Amino acid sequence: MQLSPNYYNERVCLNVLANSIDNAKAIYEAAQTHVVVGILSKNYFDNEAAIADMKRYAAAIDNAISVGLGAGDPNQSTMVSEISAVLQPQHVNQVFTGVAASRALLGQKETIINGLVSPTGEVGLVNIATGSISSKLPAAIVPVETAIALLKDMGGSSIKYFPMSGLKHKDEFEYVAKCCAEHDFYLEPTGGIDLDNYEAILKIALDAGVKRIIPHIYSSIIDKATGATRISDVKQLLAITQKLVDK
Repeated sequence: MQLSPNYYNERVCLNVLANSIDNAKAIYEAAQTHVVVGILSKNYFDNEAAIADMKRYAAAIDNAISVGLGAGDPNQSTMVSEISAVLQPQHVNQVFTGVAASRALLGQKETIINGLVSPTGEVGLVNIATGSISSKLPAAIVPVETAIALLKDMGGSSIKYFPMSGLKHKDEFEYVAKCCAEHDFYLEPTGGIDLDNYEAILKIALDAGVKRIIPHIYSSIIDKATGATRISDVKQLLAITQKLVDK
């Protein structure tokens, strides 16, 4: 598996979407390689089409790709695992119940795999029922520490905390960040992050001492007319990141 130059060396790695290889290349350059570019499995008819296209993205940006579900869709879990086994990407997005399958099919420990857990409205607790069947049933609410331990058991690397709705769950997020720092686990804040709240969200994770943070900034920086991620916004996100990390 080829690693992009800064992926495993930096404390913060952006995660943004691209709608074309040209967009991905521009993102990668604007972020100075401190990024994984999200490509959504949900956009493809089948595994074969996804693998063929994602290979082209990987070749263009030093394999700095993040295989995505598509708005956390649990029905994409199996497809993500299967195509990731072939692609060997640097980053994989998974629902909580899909982490073990992805790790087993990857056959290595280097790729970062997140596991999706959701806010509950109560500090210290998260919902882990994010799979294709479990998400349709009453929430499975567990302590954050237990969720991290379960993810570690399954070979996961990080918590994908979604949907955050920006700073709506600030107190809960602060506790999740604290736990990730204490238990040597990565953190991926996701949902409603934009140029206005990004600094506050990232600062919470950095101040907590999280070892590696992969913030997902999606729809808020996508040009609605073209569907492409705005390169000027990526540059602004990088500038904010560098300002906080260099303090």
